[in-house]
Amino acid sequence: MYCDCFASGDIMDKNNKQMYINFIELEKTMRAVDIIIKKRDGGELTKEEIEFFIQGFNRGEIPDYQASAWAMAVVLKGMSPQETTDLTMAMAHSGEVLDLSSAVRFAVDKHSTGGVGDKTTLVVAPVVAACGLPVGKMSGRGLGFSGGTLDKLESIPGFRVNLSMEEFLSQLSRIGVVVTGQTADLAPADGKLYALRDVTGTVPSIPLIASSIMSKKIAAGARAIVLDVKVGSGAFMKTLPEAQSLAKLMVEIGRLAGRETIALISDMNQPLGEFVGNALELKEAINTLHDQGSKDFREHCLVVAGEMLALGKHASNVQEGMRMAEKALKDGSAWEKFKAFVAAQGGDPSYIEHPDKLPAAPIVSVIEAPRAGYIQKVDAQRVGEAAVLLGAGRTRKGEPIDPAVGIQVHVKVGDEVRQGEPLFTLHARDQASLDLARGHLVQAIGWNEAPVEVLPLFYGVVRAGE
Repeated sequence: MYCDCFASGDIMDKNNKQMYINFIELEKTMRAVDIIIKKRDGGELTKEEIEFFIQGFNRGEIPDYQASAWAMAVVLKGMSPQETTDLTMAMAHSGEVLDLSSAVRFAVDKHSTGGVGDKTTLVVAPVVAACGLPVGKMSGRGLGFSGGTLDKLESIPGFRVNLSMEEFLSQLSRIGVVVTGQTADLAPADGKLYALRDVTGTVPSIPLIASSIMSKKIAAGARAIVLDVKVGSGAFMKTLPEAQSLAKLMVEIGRLAGRETIALISDMNQPLGEFVGNALELKEAINTLHDQGSKDFREHCLVVAGEMLALGKHASNVQEGMRMAEKALKDGSAWEKFKAFVAAQGGDPSYIEHPDKLPAAPIVSVIEAPRAGYIQKVDAQRVGEAAVLLGAGRTRKGEPIDPAVGIQVHVKVGDEVRQGEPLFTLHARDQASLDLARGHLVQAIGWNEAPVEVLPLFYGVVRAGE
């Protein structure tokens, strides 16, 4: 049986051939049950044991029930950074690993762990590319109250998100920016394992989350990766220690895998920006690319872009990268790059040049403040769940979404509000969904009589070796 986890290209060198022979010999003596028992009892798995298990599962030789038992053992006993790195690399090499060097000398990628109103890729990808650093990104769709980049881009008629590898590389070379969906050939073992974890109660494991994210990033071929780890009510990581642990582990995996990697830890206790919903968020991104839009979202994008430019050696430090990114917004080069990017992927440019043509909901309704006071809470999860009730998100994978519906969030934590001022504007398809979402949003707001401290955008940065 051929194990492609040791192949470095079309031809294996002598070292890889010897590793392959060694692996085949080890494979004869290994059993999946022994690996499960070892992890169940708190043992540290070897690289060879992890590769044997992941490759066997990917080929269908290790059944789902054994993979489920192994995943539960990992949830209960954890994994060391080296184990997690070995797991990441085994999943990354379970399928195709892209080599972007034929298209560009150096490319950078970014990944957000998901949030409410997080349309950052739509801005930072063209901004960074306009500064001369290519951005090649595989993105996903939204599930639950966390939005997906691909869904937002598909609000543009004609926009294609399923590019072939040849198209991906060609566009990266010509335009300098490409965003597409993950192919089935990219880290397929991760896809199989994630589907299993989703139905066996084994999702909440930091090693499994970290290896899932990083296996896809490594397989996608970028040499530098900026991670945006969200923390708060609207994020998977609810507490700062959890977010820090995940960020540190992913950065360490990147280092051990030979990728330049940093992680920002950013706030998701309230929605990012002003809009939640696919076409609405696209419009907000367009405004930001015209150097307008909400202050917090613009600042967030500048910080992420600055980190990407510094990590990609296009800026001497993050501050210079932020200045370069701001210049790209102000001089229109980021907007021009966005237009070229949309046109290259088949999108109708008239819809982004005239955003009023984008899908719009037939019912618009405002929720007004029932009292005066200071905003103490704008619960991001509640807002995201309200958007799902309107039809802007999914409760099941593959479910259709309505690009027109969503929510405008008029307030932030720390704002002073008078009675009757708008808190939310709902964009709905029908009265029934509007009423459901309205009831949800009323519970998203918390009040205080005294002034409330503004929430930070970021809680820190995790860099390799720090």
